[in-house]
Amino acid sequence: MQTQKKHKPRFSFEFFPPKTDVGVEKLQVVREKLSAVNPSFFSVTYGAGGSTRDRTFDTVMQVQKQSGICTAPHLSCVGDTRAELRELLNRYKAEGINRIVALRGDLPSGMGASMGELRYASDLVSFIREETGDHFHIEVAAYPEKHPQASSMTNDLQAFKAKVDAGANSAITQYFFNVDAYKFFVDSCEKMGLDLPIVVGIMPITNYENLLRFSSSCGAEIPRWIRMRMEGFQGDTKSIALLGEEIVTNLCEELLALGAPGIHFYTMNQAEPTLAIWNNLGLSQK
Repeated sequence: MQTQKKHKPRFSFEFFPPKTDVGVEKLQVVREKLSAVNPSFFSVTYGAGGSTRDRTFDTVMQVQKQSGICTAPHLSCVGDTRAELRELLNRYKAEGINRIVALRGDLPSGMGASMGELRYASDLVSFIREETGDHFHIEVAAYPEKHPQASSMTNDLQAFKAKVDAGANSAITQYFFNVDAYKFFVDSCEKMGLDLPIVVGIMPITNYENLLRFSSSCGAEIPRWIRMRMEGFQGDTKSIALLGEEIVTNLCEELLALGAPGIHFYTMNQAEPTLAIWNNLGLSQK
């Protein structure tokens, strides 16, 4: 793997749009704590089939206006028409948003085979470029261990290349615990002539049952040694959280030493697990 560390690594934090007033208040506290370390940007997720469209928009605007830090909405094409996407892009552009995380998105339960007018993330990237030119910095997803719905790693790499060719500026990976998978993915991209930052997505471990559920749905492999250590604690949540902090800190240290161009933390709207890793890495001093 050739180093991707051409510039100072970037760090960003991901939120999901709250469903309740209590959730909104909690996110404000979390955002204030994470703003203090001056991330490159925040991002806000977009529910399956556009199910959180308005809440995502409201959360993006609130976070950016209150923090003064660039905030990137996630945008998916599943279930949305070109007209709906065009309207949303224009709203974001008018509000001064200049970064987007462009995804295919998931089908919500009961939606069947209705995919919307754009089928793939590469189609969405092309659409954004056609509608808005170079206004938006476009992030796309990368899957070092293969997208769970891809028929092969080769096909998945081709799908990633299509997103880059369509106009993506940089990528954020699904979370993973296998450093070799990331190295091989980056090497494969370099062999295809793809030259863009592939930022590491990191999931702090706070709950083993949640980790199992998330990993099953997104195709992230949990190494056997992590499973054995976690299961050995037999539900001792404090010990699991401490071990998770150690595992993820070590993972981040190794990836940054390899030259990963940055880290994107999947915070799950919690500040403390991410800040614990941040402080362990000494990032506040960099």
